[in-house]
Amino acid sequence: MDFLKETSTLQWLLIIASSVIFFILAPYAKDVETFFKAQHRGKKPSMIMLTGSLIISWIFAKSITNAANLGLAFGLVGGVAYAGYYLSFAVAGIVIYQLRVQGGFESIHHFLSSKFGKSAVNVFSILISFRLFNEVWSNTMVIGTYFGDIGTTAYYAAIIVFTLLTLAYTLKGGLSSSIFTDAIQMVLFSILLVIILGVIFTEPDVQVGEMFTSGIWSMELGLNLFFAAILQSFSYPFHDPVLTDRGFISNPRITRKSFLWAALLGAICIVLFSMVGVYAQQAGLEGQAAVEVAKKLGVVLLLIINFIMITSAASTLDSTFSSFSKMLTIDLNLSKTVSFGRIMMVVVAVLGTIPVFLDAEILSATTISGTMVIGLTPVFLLWKMDAPKISYFLSVIAGLVFGVLLIFELFPEQLIHTSGKYSLLLWINFYGIIISFILFLIPIWFKK
Repeated sequence: MDFLKETSTLQWLLIIASSVIFFILAPYAKDVETFFKAQHRGKKPSMIMLTGSLIISWIFAKSITNAANLGLAFGLVGGVAYAGYYLSFAVAGIVIYQLRVQGGFESIHHFLSSKFGKSAVNVFSILISFRLFNEVWSNTMVIGTYFGDIGTTAYYAAIIVFTLLTLAYTLKGGLSSSIFTDAIQMVLFSILLVIILGVIFTEPDVQVGEMFTSGIWSMELGLNLFFAAILQSFSYPFHDPVLTDRGFISNPRITRKSFLWAALLGAICIVLFSMVGVYAQQAGLEGQAAVEVAKKLGVVLLLIINFIMITSAASTLDSTFSSFSKMLTIDLNLSKTVSFGRIMMVVVAVLGTIPVFLDAEILSATTISGTMVIGLTPVFLLWKMDAPKISYFLSVIAGLVFGVLLIFELFPEQLIHTSGKYSLLLWINFYGIIISFILFLIPIWFKK
């Protein structure tokens, strides 16, 4: 950790300077349309702005850390496996387009309340609140690891300062701040990723061809996670308001096109960043792939990787604050004022930071929350069906039950048909989705 201490001053400067610049540049929101719907001078976000915002809001610090670690564990297969989650964009883009154009719905909450009632909305809001809290701690923890070991004063200080600085510029403009700064963060991410890969690919003894063919395409060495990610992608996006909120702020066709492009480009970015882990594997490194590679290749690369983590974490954090605020203020209609929205941002920042002190696991934020919402799969894929309210609750509860089975590893081993890491995750999701569909459809059949 001496290596990290030597660069701590420069790293603190990166966090503070970038946040101050974002605060200065972020638009100030005075009205509801600007704060919650990202309208700037009456104009909705363009396709390029929306696509960039979607990508960077999902290429968060947690994601690229996991991508690098999976590259270290499984080679290129690990990066491809994690990129499977980006099918979520295509699924969400198509379904949200249909909800808006064919159903006339203005938000996910509007759809659920119209179709299944207020109780369904309340259950859904609890699920996505859990997701949003996860986003806060799981991303800020990554930032903390670049300043000190978990549990040290430097680690906690970095997390708290980073959260407060990001909160400051988000309070200024709400979703407008988030969309605007996302554009800057996406450009920075692209430049920094090119620099990182350029350094790695030009290292002596590095065989670029071998890096892109690394890994074994087998279930136990990465494909368990890939297929689990594909299965979760049909429900995962709908419990993520960071993603779905962006599905209702621009023209429907522009939105659909943005989501489809984001699926492709986001997946490519994740696979490319997993090359950091593949390089770590070839170099015989162990531990956190991104940190270990940075330590091996020097101070400059450490700062670049640290900055890419800062920009990606900030993009997700500001979006999380905005989405939680919109959910309580607009979607749940508690108080349609900007001031109440700002108060809710502070609330989620505080509550979402608490798990940092409880030694939470970063990857679990994706895999567990993704499993607990698989019950949403038939709700959205079969949204045109005339389903009674009980269909919604049976399906959603089934997903929660399978999520609990995953957490406590209570799933029967006889039903797991592959071996290796993530086999439990894959088969719990497989059976969980089948059961959810059956439970969703049974009341419809009885109704007929």
